[in-house]
Formats: sequence, structure tokens, C-alpha cells
Amino acid sequence: MKRLALTLSLALASSLCAQVTDKQLELSPDSDWLHYNGGYSSQRHSGLDQIRLSNVGSLVSKWVYHVPGGGGLQSVPIVVDGVMYITQPNEIYALDGRSGRLIWQYHHILAKAPDREGPNRGVAVFEDKVYFTTTDSFLIALNTASGNVLWQSKIAEASEGYHSSAAPLVAKGKVMVGVIYGDRGLNGFLVAFDARTGERLWQFDSIPKPGEPGSESWVGDSWKHAGGATWLTGSYDPELNLLYWAIGNPSPDFNGDVREGDNLYTDSMVALGLNTGKMKWHFQFTPHDVMDWDGAEIPVLVDAPFDGKMRKLLVQADRNGFYYVLDRETGQFLHGSKLARQVNWATGLTAQGRPILVPGIEPSLKGTKVCPSSTGATNWMSPTYNPQTGLFYFVALEGCGLATKNTEKFRPGGFQYRAGGDVLLKDDTWKVYVRALELTTGKQVWEQERVGSGSLGGGLLSTAGGVIFSGELNGEFVALNAKTGQPVWHFNTGQPINSQPMTYMVDGKQYVGLTANSDVFGFALFEPEKALAK
Repeated sequence: MKRLALTLSLALASSLCAQVTDKQLELSPDSDWLHYNGGYSSQRHSGLDQIRLSNVGSLVSKWVYHVPGGGGLQSVPIVVDGVMYITQPNEIYALDGRSGRLIWQYHHILAKAPDREGPNRGVAVFEDKVYFTTTDSFLIALNTASGNVLWQSKIAEASEGYHSSAAPLVAKGKVMVGVIYGDRGLNGFLVAFDARTGERLWQFDSIPKPGEPGSESWVGDSWKHAGGATWLTGSYDPELNLLYWAIGNPSPDFNGDVREGDNLYTDSMVALGLNTGKMKWHFQFTPHDVMDWDGAEIPVLVDAPFDGKMRKLLVQADRNGFYYVLDRETGQFLHGSKLARQVNWATGLTAQGRPILVPGIEPSLKGTKVCPSSTGATNWMSPTYNPQTGLFYFVALEGCGLATKNTEKFRPGGFQYRAGGDVLLKDDTWKVYVRALELTTGKQVWEQERVGSGSLGGGLLSTAGGVIFSGELNGEFVALNAKTGQPVWHFNTGQPINSQPMTYMVDGKQYVGLTANSDVFGFALFEPEKALAK
């Protein structure tokens, strides 16, 4: 027993000292899970196949770690050599990925009373550092072995209402982080810091100032309180050296009368040079959005044939109810199709990808039925792509809302600036599904209803074992057949799931990791207890 404990302790100490290299960050996820969405491509597909269709029925919970004071966890576990890092607002925990045992924890002290507002979606890792953001808009770098603070840098002025909740993205010595609360009339931006020193390197503003390209899409001074938050983690192509970041909705959300124009670069995908933050191209999904549809869903990068030619593609399932295929080198629109049955605001897309609007389907003073609702036909839940099946999987929301607008005025100091809203029409048509689409055509191959989930829930994970993992809001963690969508396993966590599952391997054993409300779960295949050597 003593020899075993010593061996495990030495292995753990070695893991804590592991250095994550640029080359490792460029690899697809395998034994480690190094990014919020697994890899730079955000495909969320793992090459691990120890857990597969033939044995997933014997998957069991190996350990559970309860986060002290936790609630509403949305953190995706990051694992380096068996050490897992998870977060909740202003706190980070390092766990042993084999047992869930706590190794160290860090609590960020706020200048004012503790603020639990908003989630925290996780960390990034590079060399001997782990990075996470705080509710008072700091990026903090900690030593992976000890949890000691190495540096902290201000992202934005928290006193103005800014907050950062997304998992950072690290690429070639730079850490990229965004901000939330565009719905408060705060203009969004993306910042890059030096990963070793915390020096601020560049900033991309999602709302152009007068005289800058795109500023003509804002009338008068409406650009000053325009939104465009950068609240989810982006993707990266090392070969093109381009970042892909999705931009949130304009402000105010529901009254577009005070901000005439297309309102760039809200509801857009932007491609930015990693070294400078300069924009190479943009594509706007919903010009002049009046339904809070954002556009901030995860961009998935895939190299695949399109019209007989190999292309570098970017695909996205958007909240507005359409599925998009873009050329990620140029931003050219290649294909678009409806991903939801209930889409009444547009009949389709033009050859350039611009929506063909249905007159009158927009928020009004008395209320208008708009499909999808402001919750969207999907939302922030991460999709996945399986190169073995060639299918794109995402969480689909079928439902409409009664949308209204008003004449609310902007108020500084972090107040919401929405000028309206919508009420979900939860009738018999309101459903939540996991859907599988053909990658380049958007044709639906299968769907599986999430039974009991009233809204949202968690994202998806694909593995080489032919399994899709899906977390539901009612607490059910489910495995689906990647080819057919048929359920093959389930486990009730007993808590709402609002996060994305991941997988990793330690000591030759594959685990599936998940956060659910206040707990972190580690799942693995059942095996009879082995007698320990005396």
C-alpha cells in the first residue's frame, strides 16, 4: 500500500510539472483535453475509443467532487497529464483526474463584495501556466503545480459593467479573452495578452468607431452603446494563422429603430490575424438583429470536399435558425439552410448568405410571434463534428416567442439596455433535440428528442468509439449512437447540466468528465475491484 501511494504521488507530482507546448496545443484531443472545445478546430471529437458502442452500457461514475459553494457550473474540465482544472466564478480547482482528489485551489479576492454574477466556463493552459478570467474582468495566470499567482492583467473596467466569463484561448504565446454584457450597452472587444508576461498586445473592437470600416452601418451615435459582446471561446487555424471569433447581438436588443443599418460587426463571424488582431474578413449572419440572436455560437473548422474541391471550411449552427458553411480562408458564403422547422422571420438566404426577410415578423408594441424565440434555434451549447461519420451534431431548440419592443433609454452603470423582450410560447411544439446534419449540405440525418428538458442543457462530445455524449437540463447524461441517434446509455446526475462533456485518459483508462450544477463527475468503464498487493 505504501509503495502504491508513493508511486501515485510521484506520478502526480510529475504531472503537475508538465509543460504544455505549442505543438501539443495544435494536436487533436487524445489522452489530454487542452482546450475548451478540445482542439483549435472546436470539433470536440476525441480519438479515444476504449469506451465504445459495445461497452458503453457498463460506464459508471468513478468519482464525484463537490465544488464548495458551487452552483450552475458551466466549466469544461481541462486535463493535462491526468491533472484536471475546473472553475466557478473567481475560483479554480486542480483535481486528480483518477480520483477527483483536490490538489490545490485558488480564490480570487475582489475589491468589492463577492460577485457571483454569471458563469465561468473554464481555463486555458500553456507551458507551466493555467489561465482563467474573473467577474471583475481580470485575466490571471497561475502556476500549474502550486496554484500560485504569476501575474494578473486587467481586461476591462469592471466599474463600467464589464465582466469576462469565457475560457481563454492560447495560441503561439498569446492568450485571447473576450467580454460579456453587450446587453448593457457595453461595446464588445477581444484582447490578446502575452502568455508569459501578461502584457496587453492588441485589441479588436467589435463595434467600429466613426471613420472605420463598417461604421457606416450605424446611424448617428448609436455605435456608442452598441453591444457586440465576445462572450464565447473562438477557434484557430495554425496554418492560416487566423482566429475565428463569433460576435454577439447589437444593443438595444429588441428595438432596432434607434440603430438603423446592418450594425456591424454584431451577429458576425470575424477572422483575425493572430499576430495583430487585424480583421481579414467578416460574415454577418443576421444584419440588423432585433431578436437577440447573437451569432456567438461556436465556429467549427473542418477540411472537407465541397463541390468536388477540397476546401478549408467553417461551419456554424446559428441561433437565427440557419446552418452556415463558409470558406474560412476568404469568408465566402458557400451554403446555408434551415436547421429548425419553426423559422418564420425569413424564407431563406440569398446567394450571398443574406436572409430573405418576411415583412412584419419582428418585435412590436403589442407583440409579434417570432420563430425562433430569442433563446434561438440553438444557443451556446457546443456542437461536435465526427470525421468518421461526416456528420455535424448540435443541440436544436424548437420554439417561438411573443416579441415586444419599447422605448427604453440607455442608462450608464451596467443597467440592461434591451428595449423590449419576448415570452417563450411553451406549447406542444416546444422541444429540445440533438440533431445530426450532413456537413456540407445541412441535410438532417437524424434527431433525438431530449425527454424532460424544457430548455437548453449542455453541449455535445464525439468519440472514435462511435458515441455522442449529451448532457440534459434535467440532469440526465446520455450516450447516443453517432450513426443513428439511438440512446445506448444514461446516468442521472441529479443536478441540472449546463456544460460541455469531455474525455481524457490516465494510466491507460479512458474517462469522461462533466460538471453538473455543483459537482464534477468522472466516468469510466466498470471493472471488478482488483485485490491490492499486501
